[in-house]
Amino acid sequence: MDLEELRTLLARHARPDATTAVDGVLVSKVDRSDAPEPATTGTVLAVIAQGAKRLALGDRVLEYGAGQYLVASVDLPVTGQFLRVGPDRPALGFGLVLEPSDIAELLLAGPGDVPRAGGAGGTAVPALAVCDAPDELLDAVVRLLRLLDRPRDRAVLAPLIKREILWRVMTGEQGGTVRQLGLADSGLSHVARAVAWIRSHYAQPFRVEDLARLSGMSQSAFYRNFQAVTAMSPLRFQKQIRLQEARLLLAARPGDVTGVAHRVGYDSPSQFSREYRRQFGTPPSRDAARLLLDTPGARQG
Repeated sequence: MDLEELRTLLARHARPDATTAVDGVLVSKVDRSDAPEPATTGTVLAVIAQGAKRLALGDRVLEYGAGQYLVASVDLPVTGQFLRVGPDRPALGFGLVLEPSDIAELLLAGPGDVPRAGGAGGTAVPALAVCDAPDELLDAVVRLLRLLDRPRDRAVLAPLIKREILWRVMTGEQGGTVRQLGLADSGLSHVARAVAWIRSHYAQPFRVEDLARLSGMSQSAFYRNFQAVTAMSPLRFQKQIRLQEARLLLAARPGDVTGVAHRVGYDSPSQFSREYRRQFGTPPSRDAARLLLDTPGARQG
């Protein structure tokens, strides 16, 4: 399918906050290729119409460009960077928030030959996946974006086209990644309980066996599934969350590196500084000063 209409619609409807008049539908426009930045994925389908984006998750690096899509079935800490973009050719993307209840409903309504499990034997599959977007998927995305110019039709037709997009992805090449989000007993749903606990208690120490028990899995099965979904061990995942939270805190409290280190769970400020530098490429005090300069209005007298 020709991507030109998709690019035109995305460019016309892009807003600074990426939201649209259709709930759960996002439109992004980025005209700078900044240094890699930490972020979280959310649970989302993301289609690129122009430019490209690179994501690093643990030891995995994924890149997707025009005519390709990414699916994320867990909200994961990543490092992202847009590529091959500029003011005259911005990156343009479409996003659809993936809701487990919507996926579960389609699994129940669909034919019996659609696999319920994410991977073979119900094993969790990676929470991030990239592949080429088929014409049927791109056509549905274009039809949904056209409704942004047609408010009279939007309330009735938008939910139907969103279901079509979900169905195309669920039954497509990366369907296993999406289907597991809608299954209450999938390996991903068990891992997601641990992910939610770590996010809420990132400053607290934990034992892997306790997280396994919380997830309703044996320790070996939990560790295997957690690695498959997140590309990280539970402890490394916690460290990623701690360092991202520390960076946000330092932007507001640039002179309190030791206090921030303790607040996110580090007993040793020197260990915090080493791991922060390894993650972000610069010591926390220097990074905090740069973040302060980048804050709007920071340079005003």
